[in-house]
Amino acid sequence: MDLSQIFNDWIATKTPTSAQLEHLATQALADDLRAKAFGITPANVEEVIRKRSHLFLWVYPHLSSVLSLQSAALIETLWNLWLPLATKLAQDRQQLGRPLIQGILGVQGTGKTTLAAVLILILRHLGNSTLSLSLDDLYKTYSDRLALRKQDPRLRKRGPPGTHDIQLGLDVLDCLRQPSGQPIQVPRFDKSAWEGAGDRTQPEIVQDIDIILFEGWFVGVRPIDPAAFDNAPPPILTAAERTFARDMNARLQDYLPLWERLDRLMLLYPVDYRLSGQWRRQAEHDMIAAGRSGMKDSEIDEFVKYFWKSLHPELFIKPLTRNPRRVDLVIEINPDHSPGDVYRPSDRTDGDPPNPLKKGG
Repeated sequence: MDLSQIFNDWIATKTPTSAQLEHLATQALADDLRAKAFGITPANVEEVIRKRSHLFLWVYPHLSSVLSLQSAALIETLWNLWLPLATKLAQDRQQLGRPLIQGILGVQGTGKTTLAAVLILILRHLGNSTLSLSLDDLYKTYSDRLALRKQDPRLRKRGPPGTHDIQLGLDVLDCLRQPSGQPIQVPRFDKSAWEGAGDRTQPEIVQDIDIILFEGWFVGVRPIDPAAFDNAPPPILTAAERTFARDMNARLQDYLPLWERLDRLMLLYPVDYRLSGQWRRQAEHDMIAAGRSGMKDSEIDEFVKYFWKSLHPELFIKPLTRNPRRVDLVIEINPDHSPGDVYRPSDRTDGDPPNPLKKGG
């Protein structure tokens, strides 16, 4: 039974059949790691699939405000990932008994913004008021970053550890986590200010938030053994670059109080970290083709490598895919941006994640 046909039938008739639900239940149990991640068992699978079908029929027409769901791949992502993930978040929030802070870790291009927008819409239907907060929203002001750059010229771009106002993050997360019934000011950052250097903008005023999606390219990342930089992977090649990497690693210590506010941490993990460079290049090409300004390939490479030199994904992020003490859920991201394996690190007992670009790369 073809999945695309099942969902097209639902969209047309609004009525799932018993045979379709049975097929989807069998499929859900067949992916053992994903089933464990979302709490699906032979005992509850029929009820889970029935409830998800009702949620699908409600959510599908409303998602047009977030993204186009014309492709079969996106509809299957909605069914296999976004809906069960939102349902799990709602259940976790209910069990916790207070606002849930869900960390989302993912390098550039892994779809953090899209995921947050979709989850907010689904969770609204499930009765949860949800807020997306980015690590980017915690950047120091433009003037503070100018002063920081004078102190350390290596921090010429925003992004690496040291360019954020950690106390601001602690204050806002604590207010969201333990609401007093008063409106809360959530910081927002305008990346277009100061000719792209970026600066704080008007805060967003919120109240009675149930779930906070706190996302960023190194949310939850912790310091590692400095000896790892003695033989660091490219592009960390020179003595100066190794020193920079060690210094950025040391600055992560300042972020640990922020990570302690997280109740959960999910990792959006590209099957090869170099995909983030390819994705950024494609995005810039698309902007140029649409008549907008965009970076040249050489500028993109320099931009992406700057982040890799500060916190290299192979050193800081890849080990988290097998670390159940730090990460609750891993969602692998394929080269075409589609989600791959979904699992809890505690359930994964095989070797390293696949690396399709390693050969000849």
